[in-house]
Amino acid sequence: MTSCPATEQRLLDIVLGNPVCRVVLDRAGELGIGDWYLTAGGVFQTVWNFLDGRDPQAGIRDYDLFYFDGSDLSYEAEDRVIEKAAALFADVDAVVEVRNEARVHLWYEEHFGVPTDPFTSSADAIDHFASTTCCFGITREPGSGLRVYAPHGFDGLFGMVLRPNPVLAPREVYEAKARQWQAEWPRLVVEPWPER
Repeated sequence: MTSCPATEQRLLDIVLGNPVCRVVLDRAGELGIGDWYLTAGGVFQTVWNFLDGRDPQAGIRDYDLFYFDGSDLSYEAEDRVIEKAAALFADVDAVVEVRNEARVHLWYEEHFGVPTDPFTSSADAIDHFASTTCCFGITREPGSGLRVYAPHGFDGLFGMVLRPNPVLAPREVYEAKARQWQAEWPRLVVEPWPER
């Protein structure tokens, strides 16, 4: 889906107003990982906070940094990156959760109760979030600045409308997250999970 450059810039301006997001985006390249995005709540919840006039970091549990490395799917390889990130972000007063999306299929069914095929990229992982309103990622490309990934556009995000994305996550995951988020951001409008 294409988007208006002004809308992308608005998203970037809002997200960069959150000092944790700014630090993650400024430093992530130092991890030596490829195909990475700051994504999930660190992005969309920062926007909701802005729209509600709240502190940019209010209610954000953690900041997800996805990367994709299919060359070594061992836990040990991922853990080395996690440890490096822990040192890199040690001065940040927030949890920065780093995960190799090439490994998700190895643990997803045990955690969520449904199997998944291996993802093909970090963007593919973002495409599988429980809500289309959450499908955002921001990365920094060397020499060309920040780039936004927004496969479903910006209307739901800026309208504070949570829409289901029934491609992987079970209904109960979407509904549990919706309840949690609506309690934190009461203005959020939650669309129901589609009946099959």
